[in-house]
Amino acid sequence: MAQVFDRSSNALARASLVLTGLIVIALGVGLNSLQRSPWVTRQGQRPDQPVPFSHKHHVEGLGLQCQYCHTSVEKSSYAGIPPTKTCINCHAQIWTNAELLEPVRHSWATGESINWIRVHDLPDYVYFNHEIHVNKGIGCASCHGRVDEMPLMYQENSLQMEWCLNCHRNPSVNLRPTSEIYNMAWGGPTSDKPVWCAETKNTVRTDVPTAQGVSCTTKDPSGNGPEIASLQELSVRPRSMGKAAAGSGTEQDPHASSPGVTASDAPPADLLPAGALNYKKFTTQNDLGHYLNGMYHIRGGNELSSCEVCHR
Repeated sequence: MAQVFDRSSNALARASLVLTGLIVIALGVGLNSLQRSPWVTRQGQRPDQPVPFSHKHHVEGLGLQCQYCHTSVEKSSYAGIPPTKTCINCHAQIWTNAELLEPVRHSWATGESINWIRVHDLPDYVYFNHEIHVNKGIGCASCHGRVDEMPLMYQENSLQMEWCLNCHRNPSVNLRPTSEIYNMAWGGPTSDKPVWCAETKNTVRTDVPTAQGVSCTTKDPSGNGPEIASLQELSVRPRSMGKAAAGSGTEQDPHASSPGVTASDAPPADLLPAGALNYKKFTTQNDLGHYLNGMYHIRGGNELSSCEVCHR
């Protein structure tokens, strides 16, 4: 019987198998690059909003705190988009006829919500809770980037699962004192700018997050007295002090929230029990993060990276 295939068919068959393998590999690499690209993740994209709101102007320029607009970030799973009334609080007095603010005035007059486009929008099957992250020492900039430097809001990170897992496997690299949660410029301790932290066991309240039982300061406590930047220290300030402040005629900011406290807002050192604080000095983020990881009672990497943490 005559041979059907020529001898060269063997070489052709081998070449076709190699070529098919290369095509499959190239297709896999291409799809992997595509699903990581900004076209899919929307990383770095600036959506067109009804009003070109500038965080740079309002946060860096005017000094507004995050909590003034995002009122539920410390007590809810959602940071919340501010209602029109929040805008009108100021813009009923300034820039009242600005063309850019016409959607705001229309919303206020008609009661219709402004159709903001959510920038950081996770899939519906992912459960993310702002409250637990904020109250466990994760700063706004760790996820959202330097919002105070964004004229138009955009997504700083990919928000993909691997990005979340990188933090969940080792949260210490991102942990910071709760007093620095809203400090966009926080860069961690260094040898030139160390941080001192101490546990305040005897003044910890049971109705506040465990992270608020740690006091941190950028001033050397061995000096004339620690200037403590701590959520918890303010929370235990005697009620008589609050009444005195109210009676003095000093206007209190109703939108001020404890994690935004700075060292200058800390109570005098004589309000603290003598010898109550045993400060430790930290000059690297790694050392500080591991210390806070234990003090904040954060679960281990294996527990934090389990599926049920995010997928409910």
